[in-house]
Amino acid sequence: MLSKPLTPKDRKRTPFFLAREEAEFLSVWDGPLRSGTGERSCQCPDHAGAVAVHCSGRGLQEIPKDIPTDAVLLKLDANKIARIPNGAFQHLNQLRELDLSQNAIETIGPAAFSGLASGLRLLDLSHNRIRRIPKDALGKLSAKIRLSHNPLHCECALQEALWALKLDPDSVDEIACHTSVQEEYVGKPLVQALDSGVSFCGVHHKTTDVAMLLTVFGWFAMVITYIVYYVRQNQEDARRHLEYLKSLPSTPVSKDPISPAP
Repeated sequence: MLSKPLTPKDRKRTPFFLAREEAEFLSVWDGPLRSGTGERSCQCPDHAGAVAVHCSGRGLQEIPKDIPTDAVLLKLDANKIARIPNGAFQHLNQLRELDLSQNAIETIGPAAFSGLASGLRLLDLSHNRIRRIPKDALGKLSAKIRLSHNPLHCECALQEALWALKLDPDSVDEIACHTSVQEEYVGKPLVQALDSGVSFCGVHHKTTDVAMLLTVFGWFAMVITYIVYYVRQNQEDARRHLEYLKSLPSTPVSKDPISPAP
């Protein structure tokens, strides 16, 4: 099958990271691409060069197994993918943009994006069901990351994970706290909360310190209570023993008469 060269309209939609000379070689065609749930028709490459793979809105429930190794753009948006397993993209070392937006992603393996650290420039995880950010999975990426419109739980672990990420500035204001360890920030933009000086880690550490203090106080109170009980029990035993000794009858001392001398 012959590949279809990009039209001028297509070139306007070329990903931002592709150089002009790369865009000239970008082409796609309609062909089958297998996934774990059966055959799906995706737009795939027909020749070597800069390759874009479009699998948008194909009803996929898993990451396709046979994505071309020379793909530079992979669009898996608007599907039904719920999890990203470890090593899902490890063979795509030329990939520069990965779009996983508008799925049902809840779980991301700690090594889900292994092999993409150096080349990937944009990772779109917006409009999913992510509650917690897997720091091990995203922290090593140098790509801009989109996390808007996810039901994030604002806590210390999230704050620490975000410190290690390079968030996309165009969507960072749309990252909001769906739930939070501090209820007053529920529904508010996370950046607004952090800019105000709030530290979710401070709340976490404070709660931990209070819990440790209460635990130590509880043990201390138990020890003191035991010592008091032990002393009082010994005093009671000593008193009873003394009363018992006093209740015993006294034994008279017998005196032998002095015998007269012969």
